[in-house]
Amino acid sequence: MLVKAATLSPNKEFAHLASDGQIQRTAQALEANGMHVLIAENGAEAKKLVLDLVPQNAEVYTNQSKTLEKLGLFDEFDKSGRYNAVRPKMMALDRKTQGDQIRRLRASPDTIIGSVQAITENGQVMTSSFGGSQLGAYAYGSAKVIWVVGAQKLVRDLDEGFRRIEEYSYPLEDQRLLAVLGVHSAIGKTLIVNREVVPGRITIVLVKEELGY
Repeated sequence: MLVKAATLSPNKEFAHLASDGQIQRTAQALEANGMHVLIAENGAEAKKLVLDLVPQNAEVYTNQSKTLEKLGLFDEFDKSGRYNAVRPKMMALDRKTQGDQIRRLRASPDTIIGSVQAITENGQVMTSSFGGSQLGAYAYGSAKVIWVVGAQKLVRDLDEGFRRIEEYSYPLEDQRLLAVLGVHSAIGKTLIVNREVVPGRITIVLVKEELGY
């Protein structure tokens, strides 16, 4: 049984950056599994790579992410006026009366940009969510998926990935949600991407820097 996050302190074991060797092994495995990888030395380089991947006027949904927030990508995509930004449209709608419209906007934006909680050395991507609003677009709904991932999120295997989610990402997300909305989070749904069958659909920017959780 999962212990309530409020009783847990994040396991700092999962905050350590991966070695260059682990980054390279993981990148090769991801490529073999149909996911393109770009490696950035730092956040500034990662931001430039992401912006280069998305043409101006493209429809873009930026998923809630501490990584995107730290890199300033919310401002670039949602506030610059250079893109057809989905998040501002969604935020302008009423959750009680326009929930179906919000769901549709989130489910199939042309491009979704976000992050994940763990990537294994075998090239498996793991991402968990309280409600799962981003998972449909990640799995199938979006034509393009861009994940920006700090190198502290690389793990040996799925077992270690689940540990990272439960012992590190979950307590920190619980703290964030309590501060913002006054409610506890939960590991409601977890998506594991073992392989992408559509060439060029998923791009992962691996960053040699601690970003997000």
